Amino acid sequence: MKLAWILWLSHVLPQPAADSLCLSTTVYLEARDQSVLGQQAVAEVALRRRDSGLWGHNLCQVVTARKQFAPTLVSPQTRLSNIEAWTEAVSVSFASERNWALPRNKRKLVVPGASHFAAHAIANPSWNTADQVATIGGHTFYKVQSLRPRGS
Repeated sequence: MKLAWILWLSHVLPQPAADSLCLSTTVYLEARDQSVLGQQAVAEVALRRRDSGLWGHNLCQVVTARKQFAPTLVSPQTRLSNIEAWTEAVSVSFASERNWALPRNKRKLVVPGASHFAAHAIANPSWNTADQVATIGGHTFYKVQSLRPRGS
């Protein structure tokens, strides 16, 4: 299946199904070659950003914000063809959403406070001197800014 088709589908699906699809797609594109922990960390950054409202008010808006996550950085013609990796990304995304729905003090955090991440094999962002939260697999996670949930 092509990324363009998934993004179109995310516009016609009701919430929260669209958000689950967008998060799964992002986890697949960003971290399909990483451990489950690395995939959870990517999902956590997206969920934290959604809660802040700075990049959008739902996960689809967050992960398609200009030049923020893979869905806007790779070609729309990109095929998501690794079925095993897709299945794992969906599973990780659903579990991450369930975890994030818990009260804040009950959540299992993988990268506490991380607002950004970079795969240093392919990117060298200007903010890579920010506070490092963790390095998991090929990604380093950073607290570039303090993100608080809307209304806090």
